[in-house]
Amino acid sequence: MPHLPLASLRPSLWGLRPPRGLRSLHPLSTQSEPHHGPPVSRRNREAKQKRLRERQAALEAGTAGKGQSPAEPRKAWSPKEVVLYEVPTEPGEKKDVSGPLPAAYSPRYVEAAWYSWWEREGFFKPEYQAQMPQTTGQTFSMCIPPPNVTGSLHIGHALTVAIEDALVRWHRMRGDRVLWVPGSDHAGIATQAVVEKRLWTERGVRRHELGREDFLKAVWQWKAAKGGEICEQLRALGASLDWDRECFTMDAGFSVAVTEAFVRLYEAGLLYRGRQLVNWSCALRSAISDIEVDSRALPGRTELQLPGCPSPVSFGLLFSVAFPVDGEPDAEVVVGTTRPETLPGDVAVAVHPDDSRYTHLHGRRLRHPLTGELLPLITDPAVQLHVGTGAVKVTPAHSPADTEMGARHGLSAPSVIAEDGTMTPLCGDWLQGLHRFVAREKIVCALRERGLLRGLQSHAMVLPICSRSGDVVEYLLKSQWFVRCREMADRAAKAVESGALELWPAFHRKNWQHWFAHIGDWCVSRQLWWGHQIPAYQVMEEHARGDGQDCWVVGRSEAEARALAAALTGRPGAELTLERDPDVLDTWFSSALFPFSALGWPQETPDLARFYPLSLLETGSDLLLFWVGRMVMLGTQLTGQLPFSKKKDFPHGIPECGTDALRFTLCSHGGLGGDLHLSVSEVLSCRHFCNKIWNALRFILNVLGEKFTPQPVEELCPSSPMDAWILSRLAGAAQECERGFLTRELSLATRALHHFWLHSLCDVYLEAVKPLLSHSPRPQGPPQVLFSCADLGLRLLAPLMPFLAEELWQRLPPRPGGPPAPSISVAPYPSGHSLEHWRQPELERRFSHVQEAVQALRGLRATYQLTKARPRVLLHSSEPEERGLFQAFLEPLGTLAHCGAVALLPPGAAAPSGWAQAPLGDTVQVYMELQGLVDPGAHLPLLAARRHKLQKQLDGLTAQTPSEGEAETQRQQRLSSLRLELAKLDQAASHLRQLMPETPSSRSAGP
Repeated sequence: MPHLPLASLRPSLWGLRPPRGLRSLHPLSTQSEPHHGPPVSRRNREAKQKRLRERQAALEAGTAGKGQSPAEPRKAWSPKEVVLYEVPTEPGEKKDVSGPLPAAYSPRYVEAAWYSWWEREGFFKPEYQAQMPQTTGQTFSMCIPPPNVTGSLHIGHALTVAIEDALVRWHRMRGDRVLWVPGSDHAGIATQAVVEKRLWTERGVRRHELGREDFLKAVWQWKAAKGGEICEQLRALGASLDWDRECFTMDAGFSVAVTEAFVRLYEAGLLYRGRQLVNWSCALRSAISDIEVDSRALPGRTELQLPGCPSPVSFGLLFSVAFPVDGEPDAEVVVGTTRPETLPGDVAVAVHPDDSRYTHLHGRRLRHPLTGELLPLITDPAVQLHVGTGAVKVTPAHSPADTEMGARHGLSAPSVIAEDGTMTPLCGDWLQGLHRFVAREKIVCALRERGLLRGLQSHAMVLPICSRSGDVVEYLLKSQWFVRCREMADRAAKAVESGALELWPAFHRKNWQHWFAHIGDWCVSRQLWWGHQIPAYQVMEEHARGDGQDCWVVGRSEAEARALAAALTGRPGAELTLERDPDVLDTWFSSALFPFSALGWPQETPDLARFYPLSLLETGSDLLLFWVGRMVMLGTQLTGQLPFSKKKDFPHGIPECGTDALRFTLCSHGGLGGDLHLSVSEVLSCRHFCNKIWNALRFILNVLGEKFTPQPVEELCPSSPMDAWILSRLAGAAQECERGFLTRELSLATRALHHFWLHSLCDVYLEAVKPLLSHSPRPQGPPQVLFSCADLGLRLLAPLMPFLAEELWQRLPPRPGGPPAPSISVAPYPSGHSLEHWRQPELERRFSHVQEAVQALRGLRATYQLTKARPRVLLHSSEPEERGLFQAFLEPLGTLAHCGAVALLPPGAAAPSGWAQAPLGDTVQVYMELQGLVDPGAHLPLLAARRHKLQKQLDGLTAQTPSEGEAETQRQQRLSSLRLELAKLDQAASHLRQLMPETPSSRSAGP
């Protein structure tokens, strides 16, 4: 999820917190052993994609000047009056909309009461949608990426929910049978850590003092108290989820699915128990996932305070240690290490076979600097020849690279660091039981005393840190359960390669293919109590299999496991003692089953048959591999189908802006797959946009009155060019919204809606028809057009701004014929095809020339500071087509330009003297009357002062040394703008001088 340091939205409902920063993704990576061969492939760690999200193109502004993107900041925030909905309404009852709209938009008023009514009426259930008149017979299904039950939603969740809910609402309104499944994840490590801390703070007890059963009761109590907060936040976001199908990854049904998946994978030979190196958190005393390991880059010596360590520990140090050559008193091999605490576990020293510095020592033995034991000097091509001394110590039990090297050479792997981070008995009495970093200091002192410490220097390194505990991650050899991933990974890679699974944006395909090409086996054991206990049982009788090896059986129940153990050992099951593995499964294991287990798998439920595979998965890029990749692997293996066909990556005080403004802002960001750069001012701008819509509806409702009867859409014919223009703009917006939802580029829809409501309807059409609506009798055309714009425009807006759209749409009079939809959330979504008969691109093109004339006239009014006067206007064109174009729009042109009468200058007529003029292209001139409206004597000094100020700015910019790139482009654009403005001022001054009465002195002075 993108990291957005934004404050809480509405504290009572939101409490949105910033998400964790995106972590580096990597497998078991060694703490920097600087002289090793090529570092172990960091399979899960891709170089961060550096890309710039293109800024949304400026919207053409019509008569409002330059367009602004929906989320572009415009106005500073000022406190607004908070209006509350105070009509007594029981939860689930429909909101009372019989009263008048408040004077201004207030999110708290708008968002009150609607959600509980939507939920009670069942609008979000696919069973309801199947009965809607516009039903298509198609299905659309999604599951929400289940948030952790540990806390509150953050702004990254809000982004996901805004996008998903917009898509879901659009599919529902167009008539698809939609299922959007809610759920939350039990978050094993995070939840256990939270509850353990709470128990210690409130009761002063540790979980081991409580025991497993009582501790789990405490976790369930915490979940009951805190888990509902996330659901309420999702409701506050307007997420139209089917709450009757809500699931939690520790529910009984989910536990059945997890057990079944484990058993099936074991029976297929894809799950085994083995002793391998794992990421280990000594503070948690558990294996942890790669995604829970943060790579912290240290530039050199750095002191860190670690849990359980009595004093700060220095990292970023390179220790040079001498290993004496056996039999040669003056010969030694020096190695560098950042981890002297692992020296007791060294079993060899390695050099490159082609390193001539050590050729004479091949086959020789070295003395361990601490114990004096003889160690082999081995040769291995993985050692980097030209790094450091070219010699490395080999510690197979505590380094991924060394584990591989040790396996190649048949070396032993003694473990010298215990699960709790203390030194093991193998280290000797002088170190046993010491904290590993306390032991480090003792080891360094011993090396110094023995004269074998050859140097100590600052050294840049990368330190793996447990994100849950803050402790340094250790790499320990542990007997754990592992999933064999190679076969499933190949299928996942081929699914993307063949196009069966589409990743979008497409650049994720490279990461996907690389990760699956280098994937290792997946450790799914976690030494926790909160989670799904592994359904594996150890047969405790000695020599159960006759070979001295541990005997394990896997079963859906203890009875099944006992029967399997009896068959395996040849002994009666009743005589056997079985002990269940106390460990639980990695949280990612259960969450990988979410798309199908949430629908009832492993049972063949109607939901599973109808809605699986899911239509789409939308989530953040940080989950692409750890969650999405594993869903694809396990979904394909266990169900025989991909869990979904498309995966899309969409990319703290926000004042009282409201849900709708936040949702619209989030959906307006068109740069997908990268970091989301969201500012408070963008949300503020969308809040102002909401207020614009609110005021437009207040005006429209006032125009319609109480006895208005709408015409059916198919019967509405425009009665004027302005009516035809706005209906064409509405049809165009519908087409663009449809394109945005079909391609899932929601920024196309937000841009189209912002432009229609703000620049077409509010800034142009409403202003143009206001004089007409004051006529008596009132013409019939504009009210019908206004109703259609409101009705269809709100339906277009509903998936993105559900609360505002519902509040306003409920107040519109119903169209005749057939029962109206009870809610805008289930009303038909306007399609581009249904409004195609209104589309007139040529009319829109012609009207754009009228808008240019409006802009020119407004510019002249500003130049001459005509704030209240309504000057007459003349237009001149020698082209009959252009004359006809302007003739049709003379009245709205004058209205929009805030001018008086507008007329066409007859062909061949002379230009009016003393009128201000502005060219429109090569063939059209506009003239604006100045005589009697402006005092030249008073205005010329003002123009001169403005000119002096602009000339000073121009001189300063011109004197600057030319730069390169975007900065120079901006400088040139500013220079052009200043020169154009100066030319306009010169022309205005010339016109004003022509208006000044001539005097003898002026005649004699000449020009």
